[in-house]
Amino acid sequence: MTDKQERDAARHGIIGKYAYAWLTLAFFLISLVLHWYFGWQAYVDEAQAHSEAPKLAEYLNEMGRDTFENWQSEFLQLLWQVVGLAYFLYLGSPSSMEGDDRIEAKLDALIRLKAGDDGEAIIRDIDHRFLRHHGHAKPLNYEQEAPR
Repeated sequence: MTDKQERDAARHGIIGKYAYAWLTLAFFLISLVLHWYFGWQAYVDEAQAHSEAPKLAEYLNEMGRDTFENWQSEFLQLLWQVVGLAYFLYLGSPSSMEGDDRIEAKLDALIRLKAGDDGEAIIRDIDHRFLRHHGHAKPLNYEQEAPR
């Protein structure tokens, strides 16, 4: 985010700063409420079809089981894929170092080459403007790492 985007988001407080999270939570809650509402409607229809009175305890047990099964099969799987892959990408798996880090190292080398003594100051300024605080990845030396 740029400084202007950060200021605009901060101006709206916690709602603006975490808008994506709030929207995601709202979608989640709306879908959960609708799932349980329509589940209740279906449960009542089924009970009436069997000439029985709907029982709240049975409904809650059935919907709780169905909801948890859905979360297991969809939500946890997706969560693992997103969080797990992001975590390993953050750790710096070999596949994550192939693209952007390699290009960035090359650009830094070009800036140092063309700007001379001002190269480091230019790179620090760019890093500051784009909120990069942890330095740059070092290029992999595949000859040393690859077993022969």
